[in-house]
Amino acid sequence: MLEFETIETLKPNTELLEILKNYTYVVNKGIVKHLLSTNLQFITPTEYLITYPITLSILEYKVNEISNKSFYIKEHNQKYSLKEIKSILKNLKS
Repeated sequence: MLEFETIETLKPNTELLEILKNYTYVVNKGIVKHLLSTNLQFITPTEYLITYPITLSILEYKVNEISNKSFYIKEHNQKYSLKEIKSILKNLKS
């Protein structure tokens, strides 16, 4: 049977939460898990589900040095940086 150990619980981005306070949303915290007896790690991203005024799912992955775009919008199938996410959310409101 597979056994996992939670290494880290990812916290929501405070800058993004500041923008989302004008929307109806739910945040699911991310988790980094280690599969025991192996060197494998599994990352569950932090998920921001916006339900009103538009339905949008934003996933935030743990950033590495290679990629500076840590956000992914399911509906757009595209990666974004925090600055791009902020501009998208501000444009949705107006």
